[in-house]
Order: sequence, then structure tokens, then C-alpha cells
Amino acid sequence: MNNRQEKIIEFAKKNTSFKNKDLLIFFNNEYSRETITRDLTFLFNQGFLKKTGSGAYVTYSLSEKNQIIEDVDVEKYFETPYFKRTIKERFNFEIFNVLKNYIFTIEENDKLQKLHKKFIKNFSEYNSQTIINKELEKIMIEFSWKSSVIEGNTYSLLGTEALIKNNIIGKGKTADETQMILNHKDAFNEAIQNKERFVKLHSADIEYIHSILTKKLRITRNVRKEGVGITGTNYRPLDNEAQVREAMQNMVDLINKKESFFEKSLLASILISYIQIFEDGNKRTSRMISNAILLAHNSIPLSYRIVDVEEYKKAVVLFYETNNISYFKKIFIEQLEDAVNNYFQK
Repeated sequence: MNNRQEKIIEFAKKNTSFKNKDLLIFFNNEYSRETITRDLTFLFNQGFLKKTGSGAYVTYSLSEKNQIIEDVDVEKYFETPYFKRTIKERFNFEIFNVLKNYIFTIEENDKLQKLHKKFIKNFSEYNSQTIINKELEKIMIEFSWKSSVIEGNTYSLLGTEALIKNNIIGKGKTADETQMILNHKDAFNEAIQNKERFVKLHSADIEYIHSILTKKLRITRNVRKEGVGITGTNYRPLDNEAQVREAMQNMVDLINKKESFFEKSLLASILISYIQIFEDGNKRTSRMISNAILLAHNSIPLSYRIVDVEEYKKAVVLFYETNNISYFKKIFIEQLEDAVNNYFQK
């Protein structure tokens, strides 16, 4: 999407319905009717606009696709208690169709590409595999810590490091907390050691990573067979195994069709938890699969070390309830930027 097309989207946000001629006036006749028509056709084909009528009577308006990426006043949204919010209470079967086109704006994509190039340059300056492994271990420790904290784990970062590097169990920590940290370590190492496995995603890969992350935690493995509720929201995921498996396969197909590995990673990190594939452990699985995809494409994984846990959860709930991905995108880009600027620095 170019800058002119982005301005058309902004125009559409302020005008419920409009025609080609309205845009000619908006742009002060700077562009020809043919140019504007091409822009409108592109935006329609990409799912940003919908149109009604034909010929000279064609009118355009915003589509659901655009509604899921426009900015939301998150603070204002969450001022309303969850039981009073107007939301999409059930799983949206059209979500895969809505997300099949571009997710990131031109500016966002440019920023992601610049960050990736910076990481590649930094990484290329390391010749010692031992030092590379130590840096990856640092990411793994911080990811294991923060991903577990998001799940309610009380291990500190130093405690996590002591457990992973020296097998020192934290004082006063439960067996489940300790096991959760160790499971994160094992899953992260699996993603590093078998990077090629995640270049093209398969449903079995998601189930496999989930099985590692939930080992010895008394969490049922495999795709869930019954409905499940989510604390803090009235959103109810699919409630039968057949539909959950179908949604998971649709998600995998969508991810594999994406050219951008950043889009692949982002979609995995939000859709696994949206579908709620498993009885428990969905969010940690989504973060790990997301990182496995980044590693598979020779990019840097996210540790989430600076993420605000409450804001992260808000971004997830916002997607559950409205299918709006804007806040989650913001957090994803912020975490990538932090990873590039914090790791593999000489």
C-alpha cells in the first residue's frame, strides 16, 4: 500500500460511503481518475474496501479487513468492565479470510526489514560458535522467564538463570513453576536445533511444541475435545474437536501462504491462542511457535523481557473480542526492536 492509498483509507474512515469523484476532490485533482480507480481497485482486491453498485454508481466503504488493523484507544476500551463490553462473543470463521492480505503497513514493514538487516549485520560479526551459543542462551533464559511470568510464574530472572544454568531450584517455588521454566528451555532448544522443521508449519509441529511446554504439568495433550472459558472475557472459543482441528489447519494454511516471515510469526502468536487449540498452554505455545518461525528464517527470536504483562494480555483480549490486531502488532514490533538492540551487541 502506497502513501496515496493510505490516505484513501483515512478518507474512508471519515466517510461512510464515497465515490471516485469524491477522492478527486479530496486530492484537489492532483491525480487522474484512472490513477484513483487503480488505487480503489487495489484496495478492494486487497480487502481494505468493499464496494456496491456498478459503473458510474459504484460506491466504496471500509471493509472488516481495515477495521481489524485500525488503531484503538486501548485505555478507553478497557475502562468498560468485560461483562459490559460489546464484543464478538463467538469464534469468527471469517478471520482467516480477513487476515489473508497484508497485515503490516508500509512503514511497519520498512521498520521490520531495517531491524532484520541490523540483526543480520550484528550477527555476521560473530565468528565464535561458543559466543553465539552463549548469546542464544541469554535469549532463551530471558524468554523462559518472561513467558512463564505471563502465565503467573513467580520465578525471578536471576532465579530462572540459576535453575537453567545450574539446576538450582528456587526457594519457595512450586514444582509446577520449576517445570514450566525447564519446559520453556527444552522447547526453545528444540526450535534452535531443528530450525528447518519450522520453515513450513504443520499442525503436528504445534502439537509437538505444546507437548514439550506442558510436560509433567498435568495438562492434557493433543487438541481439546470440549469447550473452554477464558478468564476476563466473554469470548467463547470453538467447543468441539472437529472445528478446532479445522481452524488449526486453516491457520497453518494461512501462515504457510504468507511471504513475510514476520507476518507468519505474528499470526502464529495470536491465532493459536484465539483458537484455543488446547485445554491449557495456548499462549506459551503461541509465543514459542512464533519464535520458532523467526529462528527458522534466520531472524532473532523475541524474549519479551520488557513487555508489560498487563498490556500484553490486553492486546490478546482485544483481538479475542474485536479481532483488532493493531495493539498486538505494536507490542510485537516493540519486542523485536528490543531484541535487535539488546542481543548480539559487541
